Amino acid sequence: MLPTPAIAALCEKFPLITELMALQPLNWFNPRIAPAAEGLKDVGLTADDVADASARLARFAPYLAKAFPETQASGGVIESPVVPLPAMQAALDMTSGQLWLKQDSHLPISGSIKARGGIYEVLKHAEMLALDAGLLKEGDDYSVLASDAVRAFFGQYAIAVGSTGNLGLSIGIMSARLGFRATVHMSADARQWKKDKLRSHGVTVVEYATDYSVAVEAGRKQAENDPTCHFVDDENSHDLFLGYAVAGQRLQAQFQAAGVAVDEEHPLFVYLPCGVGGGPGGVAFGLKLAFGDFVHCVFVEPTHSPCMLLGVHTGLHEGISVQEIGIDNLTAADGLAVGRPSGFVGRAMQRLIDGYATVTDDELYRLLAMLEQTQGLRLEPSAVAGFAGIPAVLAAPQYQAQLETATHLVWGTGGSMVPEQEMAAYVARGRALLAAGAA
Repeated sequence: MLPTPAIAALCEKFPLITELMALQPLNWFNPRIAPAAEGLKDVGLTADDVADASARLARFAPYLAKAFPETQASGGVIESPVVPLPAMQAALDMTSGQLWLKQDSHLPISGSIKARGGIYEVLKHAEMLALDAGLLKEGDDYSVLASDAVRAFFGQYAIAVGSTGNLGLSIGIMSARLGFRATVHMSADARQWKKDKLRSHGVTVVEYATDYSVAVEAGRKQAENDPTCHFVDDENSHDLFLGYAVAGQRLQAQFQAAGVAVDEEHPLFVYLPCGVGGGPGGVAFGLKLAFGDFVHCVFVEPTHSPCMLLGVHTGLHEGISVQEIGIDNLTAADGLAVGRPSGFVGRAMQRLIDGYATVTDDELYRLLAMLEQTQGLRLEPSAVAGFAGIPAVLAAPQYQAQLETATHLVWGTGGSMVPEQEMAAYVARGRALLAAGAA
């Protein structure tokens, strides 16, 4: 924690920090928001980079269909549905626009948004190694990578990552299936079932009694000491970011198929749960490439882990953590339990994210129970955070003229693999909180 005088000086310069330290829900709209054509220049990546990532995923589709039978129906494409939420919209008293859910909670293989970036980075690394070794050549059917001989080849190499849970699942499951020696360094807030699932796939799980940043640093050190080890850097990886960004063009196609217009008269508001920032940042980048100024992205974080809001608002990015201003980084939203944000994402997206909001754990439980009651959909606590950003947009003066014809999309980031008993406990707690609020 920073010395008291340093915190006082920060609060004087940035009064919002005082509000963050009070742990009450708040929102902040970005005064530095810029037209997409300008803001995209900050990223350092382009539409061509995203197209390259999309093409790589297409090359791997035959392998994925063979290695993971659950992807056969989609031809090896890892994608999630987008569905309207009329009953949830009514429960939230949204009288204008239309509410939708992007079900990354139901992505195949690892059941969360991390199946996008995490799996993509592992596949890119595998492709590089296989091409260099002559095991692949241009035009090959990538399903040849499912052979025992190729698995033995990949067994000479290791992959490591630090994670609160969901990224570890995607990296670990994909790496182990290819044959890599996979190690996931997991922070104290990671759920036991996620550790158990990884171990069942043959992944080495190293547990820590501290938070996410320590687990990441341990993974980084493992790779530094092993020349055969590739470290997946959730804080700084461009490959992760590009894997997430592919979602933009795919959503555009899904909305076109559903007859949902996104243009000047029909703006799109997208609400993304945010932890270290890689997943929501990459998705938002892809959305800005696909929809330009017609899409508005809002990041939502727990009141106890508002790291991206803190970093972007102060301009300090990874130079400040929530712990340094006395916030404990303890939240039921395990996927969002991050104290220090990605400096890469904060700087890349600092003129492209419209706003930020924070949400209490109790509200997350209420929202997940409400979604289950109204739509029969079950998401984990961190995955419903996006819903908490909607009231901020609905009340913001700058958007009032657009709300009647707007589309609101909550990015549901995980939950389909949560064990039934644990999910039932989430829902029961949320229902109790809803009942208490109605009493």
